[in-house]
Amino acid sequence: MLSKKKKIFILAGMVVLLVVTGYINVLLSNRTKTTEGGGSAQTGNFFTTYRADRQTTRDQTIAYLTAIIDSETGSAEAKAEAEAQKLQLTKTMQLELALEAIILAKGFPDCIVSAGTENINVIVKKAELTEDEVTQILDAVVNESGKEPRYVKIIPVE
Repeated sequence: MLSKKKKIFILAGMVVLLVVTGYINVLLSNRTKTTEGGGSAQTGNFFTTYRADRQTTRDQTIAYLTAIIDSETGSAEAKAEAEAQKLQLTKTMQLELALEAIILAKGFPDCIVSAGTENINVIVKKAELTEDEVTQILDAVVNESGKEPRYVKIIPVE
């Protein structure tokens, strides 16, 4: 059994660690909550988080489709469907990457493109977009994807 002095020493060490952890938590919390304008900011970076989540989801989907394709017990129909879905996902990923590169090359600070079967959503890191900026983005998306402008949504995000 531990002596009384050892127990007090361990308890004091735990209290010190708790205080240090609390201090660091408050320090980091205050640093991410305030912006130059005095308003509150979202914790973390939306664009970085979205890209990481999107990549994780796609990696899981590709692994699932690959497992179906490589399965010895799967039907030919299921394998063909999995191959078609994997090909479509690859095409979508290429389109999104190309559109993001084009939009960034036009001078926008950051963007995310989400291409579905029907619509294409473009999220641009900017508080407001001018009519010329919307036209630039829309022109790039329509030329690269072949979609009609009515199927493209452009969303500015601060």
